[in-house]
Amino acid sequence: MAFYSVNRRFVAGLALTGFMLAAAGCQSSDNGILDLGFGKKSDPTAPPPPQDSKILASQLRAYCPKVTLRDGTAYFNTYAKGTAAKPKKKKLDPAAQAEAEAAAAQTGPNGQPIDPAHDPSKIVYQASVTDVTRDCTHANGQMSMKIAVAGKVVPGPMFAPGTVTMPIRIAVQHGDEVLYSQLHQYQVQVTDPSAATQFVFVDSNVVVPEPTARDYQAYAGYDENTPVASADKSKGKRKKRAPATN
Repeated sequence: MAFYSVNRRFVAGLALTGFMLAAAGCQSSDNGILDLGFGKKSDPTAPPPPQDSKILASQLRAYCPKVTLRDGTAYFNTYAKGTAAKPKKKKLDPAAQAEAEAAAAQTGPNGQPIDPAHDPSKIVYQASVTDVTRDCTHANGQMSMKIAVAGKVVPGPMFAPGTVTMPIRIAVQHGDEVLYSQLHQYQVQVTDPSAATQFVFVDSNVVVPEPTARDYQAYAGYDENTPVASADKSKGKRKKRAPATN
């Protein structure tokens, strides 16, 4: 009886094993060979498959150009205008003339003569850009940007409460092509002589064509090269009278 019981268990085990192999065979790959992990391993020295270098549309929709400051555009100074009348020139002997010229030739920290129009002791306010940021949206084949400029205005030696007008330019370029450029005359009221006045300027009207690559560049900063409006030439001119007729 013991032999019969052991034999019956052995046969049942074989049947169960055969069922499991059959089930595994049904779940094997299309070639009908059961993959038990003993197949061919990948070569660790083989080069990785080439990656697609094309930029996906989703990446371009998430693209927002970086905003940078050009050299020399992070600061803007407002100087006091001289109101003293110019003295009449007197004839001096050569020695006195040389002494007067030496006294007039003041020098700055770098040893260069100080431009009277940019004398540090005549600064009323000094404005500076402390941070820039941007936000982008993509729609209808265009990219719209909001470019923000944060900064502060510090009273200078010739401080006088009032309004500071700062020329802030926002621009976007694609290589050498200017896609957007706008000069804003932004005003800040300054009243406290003992503390800096913070400000935030935002240009929300930047619209440029949808980029086809991540190669746009945005700029923000002060632009003192503001074109001066030409004076009305008609002022001060007398109109010619038509000749009197009998």
